[in-house]
Amino acid sequence: MSLSLRKRGEALGHNQDRMPVKTGLQPPHRRKRLAGSGSKRKVFNRLLEHRLIRRVSFEEYRDKVRDVYDGPKGAMLSTCSMLSLHTSLGNRLFQKRKFDLSGMRNILDVGSGAGQIAQHLLKYADPGAELTCIDLSHEMLRRARNRLKGGRPRFITADLSCLPFADATFDGATCGYVLEHLPDARPGLAELSRVMMPGARILLLTTEDNFSGAWTSRMWCCRTYNRRELSKVCSGVGLKWHKELWFTKMHRALRAGGICVELIKQ
Repeated sequence: MSLSLRKRGEALGHNQDRMPVKTGLQPPHRRKRLAGSGSKRKVFNRLLEHRLIRRVSFEEYRDKVRDVYDGPKGAMLSTCSMLSLHTSLGNRLFQKRKFDLSGMRNILDVGSGAGQIAQHLLKYADPGAELTCIDLSHEMLRRARNRLKGGRPRFITADLSCLPFADATFDGATCGYVLEHLPDARPGLAELSRVMMPGARILLLTTEDNFSGAWTSRMWCCRTYNRRELSKVCSGVGLKWHKELWFTKMHRALRAGGICVELIKQ
């Protein structure tokens, strides 16, 4: 190789070394701005959230929740669920077998409210399946009973943190938007785990720590949960974080709709 060609090759190699390499990473200043904006959003969401659950004792808060759901807001719950599309979107979860009820013989519906989820369970569960509906609010259970108008479900006033059932009673459960009414998720999830048979599957829906979740917190006097932190709590009480579910592809793309996950009792 001639000296001129060698020098040209060395020059080219030198220039290539100086060319920017695309690593897929943001520049440090850009990453700092993104991290900063994310932290600001979290702080804003925390400020927007209702603070009652963190200010009073659990007993006082539980009484407040019961009053809220016994009152006018509770009476509007089924209408709110319909207008927010939660009723129709929830129906899709069961209709499309995203959460499959097949084979479940004894199902627990935690926080039945006005029967929004219970109506789907009655529609898509096996014909011989037994359904138990519980709620902290006796008035909400009365509304659910009137709405469902059937003798199949069993309605019991009960608290998730102290369930009136024997160990390993149920082989399936739904827990829709109840966990956010507990200051600490662990006692409620531990109780839910206790009454589940090994291999039982649970559909858990709860409010996430984002902007829409913060607004939900303001309306219903509840808290929100971080997805990753809640997953660790579930694992700690013997509930495997099996599969994250989304109402639609759009919800998945936007990370919207709150936390919706299938758990399996270990």
